[in-house]
Amino acid sequence: MPEDLVSLIVSLDEKNAVDLVRVMVNAGKDPLKILDQVRIAMAKVGDKFGKKEFFLPDLIMSGEILRQIAEILEPKLKASAEVERLGKVVLGTVFGGIHDIGKDVLKFIMDVNGFDFINLGVDVSIEKFVEAINLFIFLSSSFFESTLTCIGILLLPQKIIFMFGGVGLFA
Repeated sequence: MPEDLVSLIVSLDEKNAVDLVRVMVNAGKDPLKILDQVRIAMAKVGDKFGKKEFFLPDLIMSGEILRQIAEILEPKLKASAEVERLGKVVLGTVFGGIHDIGKDVLKFIMDVNGFDFINLGVDVSIEKFVEAINLFIFLSSSFFESTLTCIGILLLPQKIIFMFGGVGLFA
């Protein structure tokens, strides 16, 4: 089995990448160092997508690899150090959207860095977002017609920060 996790993820070798992470964790490797390799790999995947060397199925596959690795690392990362909880994030993929790669990547990164979550899933109406944060806000109907694939709402003491992501922002 190749020993380079970055190469395995970038080559979309799901089985060997996930197996290698299990071996690394069982050998006592620092989960933050493993996470750093995953971050580097995902940046390379993003670069390949930007250069049109990767396409949507490749992003979906890399997201699935990331999801499996996150399941392995998450308990170790949470157990390795008690992280101060910084706020709460409401995440979901907007109504009409079915892709949740970006949302899941954001959740994983923010979770291990001290944020709690309400994950609404995919194809979520704006009313569900509003209900989740107990706010009364008005958004124009053009929002519903957009191709945004991910919305995050970060709730900090005395602050609400809206984060939008997805291909619709850059199209």
